[in-house]
Amino acid sequence: MNPETERIRGCLAAVREISGFVPEVGVILGSGLGAFGDMVRRVAEVPYSMIPGFPLSTAPGHAGRFVFGYVEDTPVAVMQGRVHLYEGYDVSDVVLPVRLMAALGAKILFVTNASGGMRPDLEAGNLMLLTDHISCFVPNPLIGPNPDEVGPRFPDMSEVYDRDLRGIVKGAADRNGIDLKEGVYVQLTGPSFETPAEIRMLSRMGADAVGMSTVVEVIAARHAGMRVAGVSCVANLAAGLSPTPLSGEEVIAAGAAAAPKFQALLWDSIAAMHEEEEA
Repeated sequence: MNPETERIRGCLAAVREISGFVPEVGVILGSGLGAFGDMVRRVAEVPYSMIPGFPLSTAPGHAGRFVFGYVEDTPVAVMQGRVHLYEGYDVSDVVLPVRLMAALGAKILFVTNASGGMRPDLEAGNLMLLTDHISCFVPNPLIGPNPDEVGPRFPDMSEVYDRDLRGIVKGAADRNGIDLKEGVYVQLTGPSFETPAEIRMLSRMGADAVGMSTVVEVIAARHAGMRVAGVSCVANLAAGLSPTPLSGEEVIAAGAAAAPKFQALLWDSIAAMHEEEEA
């Protein structure tokens, strides 16, 4: 058995000792956005610390637990906190939670994050629907022996962010009167923020927002056959565009300020995704 497959099965067994809940949608909550997990009609809660070998969140604003329950009629597994490359974890550790959610039964991954905006119409507090991403600045999580039980050696990435799911999110934005932007996200490793020169480079490459998460997780999700939707909360203007120095506290505060509209968007989107899966 591939070592990664064995590790996934070990984590799955540990969770199954606590709950047999089968999610339909896996949700990753980014910095400052963890309160959404408290809205879920809770069935079970599993702290990451109770899963042997599972990476633990150390970043501010990340509680570090799974919440299993329902958004309307949709069964969900909500990650209140993720781990990042900048915490010192190997990329295989960073994507393990996504692979575990797929093993638990999730068919859809809804990923969120906080980002720096690089486009003139993006400002702090905006929500941006991810249409594509740039992955060439972070290690690909699929390098190395391929766990064939998880996914194919060479997964297609032509449409990483599912077109139909994007339509669902845009419909939810319209119903809630949310000005939902759209754009391309790029992940860098962090933890230092980008320089103005790096932001100019990334912008010329076609990126609209930059952050320190998400892309490697999404690659793992697509490898596992999951459909993906993603929304980024623009926490600040990127370096060279912001009049003030960037800080982690600013990121968390912006996420908290955007929480009401973010929660409404996420809730309505996930409820509609269940209806689509049932159709």
